[in-house]
Amino acid sequence: MTDLSAKNEIEAHALEWITAQQQNMQQDLWSLVEINSGSYNVAGVNQVAETLAQWSEKLDCHAEFIEMPPQDVVDDSGQLNQQPLGRALRLYKRPQAPIQVFLCAHMDTVFPSDHPFQTITQLEDDIINGPGVADLKGGIVVMFKALEAFERSPLQDQLGWEILFNPDEEIGSPSSSKLFSEIAQRHHLGLIYEPSFADGNLAGARKGSGNFSVVTRGKAAHAGREHHLGHNAIRAMANFTCALDDLNGQQHGITINPGFVKGGGAVNIVPDTCTMRFNIRIETSNQQLWCEQKIATILAQINTLDGISIELHGGFGREPKILSPANQTLCKLVQSCGKTLGLKLEFLPTGGCCDGNNLAAAGLPNIDTLGVQGGKIHSSDEYMYLSSLTTRSQLSALILIRLAQSEDLAWLQRDGMVRPSC
Repeated sequence: MTDLSAKNEIEAHALEWITAQQQNMQQDLWSLVEINSGSYNVAGVNQVAETLAQWSEKLDCHAEFIEMPPQDVVDDSGQLNQQPLGRALRLYKRPQAPIQVFLCAHMDTVFPSDHPFQTITQLEDDIINGPGVADLKGGIVVMFKALEAFERSPLQDQLGWEILFNPDEEIGSPSSSKLFSEIAQRHHLGLIYEPSFADGNLAGARKGSGNFSVVTRGKAAHAGREHHLGHNAIRAMANFTCALDDLNGQQHGITINPGFVKGGGAVNIVPDTCTMRFNIRIETSNQQLWCEQKIATILAQINTLDGISIELHGGFGREPKILSPANQTLCKLVQSCGKTLGLKLEFLPTGGCCDGNNLAAAGLPNIDTLGVQGGKIHSSDEYMYLSSLTTRSQLSALILIRLAQSEDLAWLQRDGMVRPSC
């Protein structure tokens, strides 16, 4: 139940207007989900960007597309290739306003164009199932509607904003992450529209993450006639994988997951190539160095094997997100806005990563789960609550309104970053 007594007139008008937009938001969500935008479906990601550029006309803002460099990818045969990526879309308005807010949402999903999960299904009156409904297309709809509500208020001149819709978050933002350091320097805080937890709570501290590919190379030979002349790349990869997995449990908070392996072919041939991909999660930046040193030792040991070579690609792309004093104050502001809406919001630590890690590493305090309420993301059971389109749009609108109304934003300077003066 919304506490009407806690809202001023500006807030009340914004919340009421958003409430009347529920059907429009649902229609917008359907139109986005109907576009497959798997990370490597460049045409689909670009179609989403073009759709959002059309939506931006309602905001009367500047819009520009940003070409993204290709991603270096090790293919299943161990060859390094360049994978094209879709374009990013940047929207911005009032860059000279006294308060500058950065908003971010990714356009890509984890479901490629040939995945069977492509359509929305109504599960219950308030629950839908569909690819990207929660992660993150519902969040895009929430962001737009909150900004529309804010732009209707008399406070708009007090706050400028910039949006980045990036095409590659689900694969670790390998290209778009390079934009965040510059973005952080010209803003006071960030709002990111990843889904909230299934119970409606928000993410606080996050683990850091690294994605790696490793390739072992040996020598092919006939498995029967000249087996002794071969050098088995799969066996070498097995040695590496076991040694890597044994690092789990040696330091609290570190998890290492060998997640993909491919090698060999016909079983009458000694395999000469094997490829493996793995992910690492860490709680502190110091743990990154520990992991790198341990992996270097294992690589050196494998490289001593007769006729075997091993090479590593990739690295740590996201540092752990530690909540700075400014970020903790921002969390309290969000909780206060939630209380007005009858929401008791908690900030919980998580092992998941997102662009909030990148922004925090660049020194920008941010809230990164302001999207819709849902769950089972990255699976064909992904779902969201339709009513959260309204509730979460109202939450973001309140955040913007209260920032624009605030007479004391000195807390945004606490962490020592040089930003525009509030």
